[in-house]
Amino acid sequence: MTVWLKQRLYILANLTLMLITIQLINSFTGYALNKFGIIPLHAQGLIGIPLSPFLHGSWMHLFNNLPVLLVLSALLMTHSIRYYVLASLFIIFVEGVLVWLFGRSYIHIGASGWICGLWGLLLANAYFLRRAKDFFFAVLVLIYYGWIVFGLFPLQSEISTEGHIFGAIAGLVFSWLTKKWSTTNRQL
Repeated sequence: MTVWLKQRLYILANLTLMLITIQLINSFTGYALNKFGIIPLHAQGLIGIPLSPFLHGSWMHLFNNLPVLLVLSALLMTHSIRYYVLASLFIIFVEGVLVWLFGRSYIHIGASGWICGLWGLLLANAYFLRRAKDFFFAVLVLIYYGWIVFGLFPLQSEISTEGHIFGAIAGLVFSWLTKKWSTTNRQL
């Protein structure tokens, strides 16, 4: 196994372990950690911007998000670990701030905004970066995860559609900024 692959598997395994550990703590405390989700327009809800993607309302919620998060993360890590980390931080921050500013008045938790951001980023990279690898990934993402688009529509009141929409927007913006940055640096 190459060092390249070991590093990525290590990150994915640790992400999985971290999410399961947090869910264990959360479930043993009667989901007391969920108060650290994003609460729109409340100062205490600001802590949720970096924390909410790691909190889930149930084991089913976590296990619905975890496989998709891991697959999309693995695809994005083929660029580089640095690119994945920067994209994830950008998506989590932008999606979180937008949910805090414009979200409905309840506690927003879960990794689905991050997932929608990675999904949007992988699709947008095919357009903005125009590399064969990115086009291939976009086709895979559309075939296997095209259903994510339905998460962008307010079909269920208990789901943070705002998180999904703002996550996807953050992913698109990160792709566009990546293209803009790479174009600017080539000109320097």
